[in-house]
Amino acid sequence: MTIASLPTMEASLRLLLIVEDDEAFHRTLSRSFERRGYAVLHASSLESMQEVLTADTPDYAVVDLKLAGKASGLACVEVLHKHNPDMLIVVLTGYASIATAVEAIKLGACQYLVKPSNTDDIEAAFNKAGGDADIDVTPRATSIKTLEWERIHETLAATGFNISETARRLGMHRRTLARKLEKQRVK
Repeated sequence: MTIASLPTMEASLRLLLIVEDDEAFHRTLSRSFERRGYAVLHASSLESMQEVLTADTPDYAVVDLKLAGKASGLACVEVLHKHNPDMLIVVLTGYASIATAVEAIKLGACQYLVKPSNTDDIEAAFNKAGGDADIDVTPRATSIKTLEWERIHETLAATGFNISETARRLGMHRRTLARKLEKQRVK
């Protein structure tokens, strides 16, 4: 669906692009945003997103960090930001790390959210696109488990989410890495 195919009275809606390869999650998120007054476009890959951009220029985008295959949402963020530097882009991920968060922001995302995030979280992220210099700095030091978790996910992202290559680069057995990835992050 393109914005040109919408009825004229709906053309004033806020245009949102969701780049997500999980069809069920995309449908749920789309319906929720449509109820809030957004016109929603969908792409499941970098290539399909580029096709959407030939016809429309969204005001907002929600991009999944890990797309099917070796695709990275970071490449999508870069293309979206170049297409429209004023677009508010939120990256969603189940594979959060400091490295990917920093890269997402450098490439043009306004926020980086960890899944599960709902429509309220995403809309709040759009509304708080600027930084907050008054945010409290936590006094708690980073634990070794958290540092390990972040290093694993940084390497995982660098290898295109290839478990075997990540294990090789980290010098650990593939099954050990798989067990570590199954555990929840220590806060």
